Amino acid sequence: MGAGHSHATGDATPRKKLLIAFSITASVFVIEVIGAVITGSLALLVDAAHMLTDVIGLAMAVTAAHLMNRPPSERYTFGLRRAEVLAALAQAALLLGVGLFALVEGIRRLFEPPEIASGSLLFFGIVGLVANIAALLVLMSDRARNLNMRAAFLEVLNDALGSVGVIASAILIATLGWYRADAVAGILIALLIIPRTIILFRASGSVLLEATPPGLDLADVRRHILELPHVVAVHDLHASLVSTDLPILTAHVVVDDSLAPEESAQLLRRLQECVAEHFPVSIEHATFQLETGAHWGEGAAHT
Repeated sequence: MGAGHSHATGDATPRKKLLIAFSITASVFVIEVIGAVITGSLALLVDAAHMLTDVIGLAMAVTAAHLMNRPPSERYTFGLRRAEVLAALAQAALLLGVGLFALVEGIRRLFEPPEIASGSLLFFGIVGLVANIAALLVLMSDRARNLNMRAAFLEVLNDALGSVGVIASAILIATLGWYRADAVAGILIALLIIPRTIILFRASGSVLLEATPPGLDLADVRRHILELPHVVAVHDLHASLVSTDLPILTAHVVVDDSLAPEESAQLLRRLQECVAEHFPVSIEHATFQLETGAHWGEGAAHT
């Protein structure tokens, strides 16, 4: 016995906002490539390369948003909600590659600092920062909605931090003539990128490995279920995430023989209310199988 739910929850990801952020980021990427060629700046080159991964990453985010909003089908019974996780994982891989490149190239340039045109560098840094702030404002209100939006927001945030590094290095070069500032800025950008990609990798991997949703204590869930009348035991209790906004739970609930057939529906309703209302993670999609003690004993004997 269990309960069925529709998995379609409307617009899972705001595609228009992602498209706006994508357009801004793509425009700035072209500008920064031109600036890197003109100035020869590592910080600007790294930021442009980072911007390229953002263009690709945001394109993946837009695609994932489109797939996530497709309704369930006979083949994909939860729809394509997990496209969110796959897109976030791919974006994390891109960001990690850029971060490692920036780190290695920055260390090399510390020993061989090239001359940089600070005035042009400052101009392109300011252009990049203004554009990134605009994109951040577009994405900010929905940044916690799911992994797809979180990854997109982090992409643009890292770009904004990179633009700050470019501006700071331009000022140091112009005022002190310290050309190593460009390499230092590139290294700092890398050090900001890498930890965030690791966090994104872990979050995406947890969903793909079907870990228990963060904040949900299965021991507490089991304890609550056992407190319900007629419940004797709980086994095969599983909880995971289809996507970051769709937790699911399944369990076999053993009931005593005194449970009348007409009371089964009431118990199922109470079980659904229990997992939907009593825990930090509200689980709207839960499936429970009611078993008698005799059935449980037969099943245990064959496992």
